[in-house]
Amino acid sequence: MNPDIHHVQVRPGPVAGVHAVLTHSARGFGRHWHDGFGFGVMDEGAHRSASGRGPVLVSAGQVITTNPGEVHDGLPLGERARRWRMLHVSPEAMAALADGRPDQEITRPVLDDPLLRATIDRVFRCWTTQGTGADGEGRRAEALTDACGLLMRRHGNHRPTDADGIDHAGLRRARERLLDDLEQPPGLDELARLAGLSRFQLVRHFARAHGLPPFAWLQQQRLGRARALIAGGMALSEAALACGFADQSHLHRHFLRSFGFTPGAWRQAWLQ
Repeated sequence: MNPDIHHVQVRPGPVAGVHAVLTHSARGFGRHWHDGFGFGVMDEGAHRSASGRGPVLVSAGQVITTNPGEVHDGLPLGERARRWRMLHVSPEAMAALADGRPDQEITRPVLDDPLLRATIDRVFRCWTTQGTGADGEGRRAEALTDACGLLMRRHGNHRPTDADGIDHAGLRRARERLLDDLEQPPGLDELARLAGLSRFQLVRHFARAHGLPPFAWLQQQRLGRARALIAGGMALSEAALACGFADQSHLHRHFLRSFGFTPGAWRQAWLQ
């Protein structure tokens, strides 16, 4: 396997809050999350990861899914680079497209569902074969709606009520304080005081509740904010500084490590 294989395409979707990522890569990806739902197809090779729903092993032909905020990573298996296509749909867009509910999630990270796979294939065909104009956009939105609806009807459920003994109100205070200042966040002692916990308890409980300890979680928030700003037209260097990165190169490294594509590729996708 050639470890240098890494090709990524980003495509904006036919409705707000949706984009697609097509990846052919031999690289591994560090722990990260996405703000919305993710679902797609592994076309070639195999892949393993750790996710909020347990260990994941996916091979060609299977459907991959992630829930909003679910921390996961990814490594190739075997001697081949893997190739996969993902649709990323914000919770708001999913609710509109699939009549979803705020507490709904996808039950399993890997699905053997030929009908869903065929529906996802149709979404990508429409993305590449339908023309421009209202008719083409309508066909793309229709295919996406079918895929989201089928996914949630067959594989969606309600999140269980929290009964884990964690002081979520205290963690919420710490979380909101982190988000107040992405450029100069508070120290761990201040966060612990806000949460009413010791430093050790804060780190442990925060990671249990959110999948990452506080400052790793903050880095993902910075990346999410940067994505939104760049998609809105902000210059890469300005977005980096606005989100607490030292400079554009710092943003570039973390962006590529988490998402597999560069800030420049993300910006270019939204300029088309």
